[in-house]
Amino acid sequence: MPRPRLNRNIYFKPDVTYFKPQGVPMPLLDVIELTLEESESLRLKNIEGLSQTECAKEMATSQSTFQRILTSAYNKISDAIINGKAIKIVNK
Repeated sequence: MPRPRLNRNIYFKPDVTYFKPQGVPMPLLDVIELTLEESESLRLKNIEGLSQTECAKEMATSQSTFQRILTSAYNKISDAIINGKAIKIVNK
């Protein structure tokens, strides 16, 4: 039985939750799902400019877990940009 997932502190709820390449109809696009955790990690690190240690403390998680969340977010966004996919921010 897997260990239960811990709650993370998320202080940002985006108003816009969908991004897609311009000029491509939605039925033709693959969709990448970005979690609120991942969007919060991007906000703290890139918008707020906090260190990884500060970000982990803000989200109430370990530094290594924060790094895994951030890496997952970077990978998903890179895939969407490079391969022309839509990004949907979901509450999981």
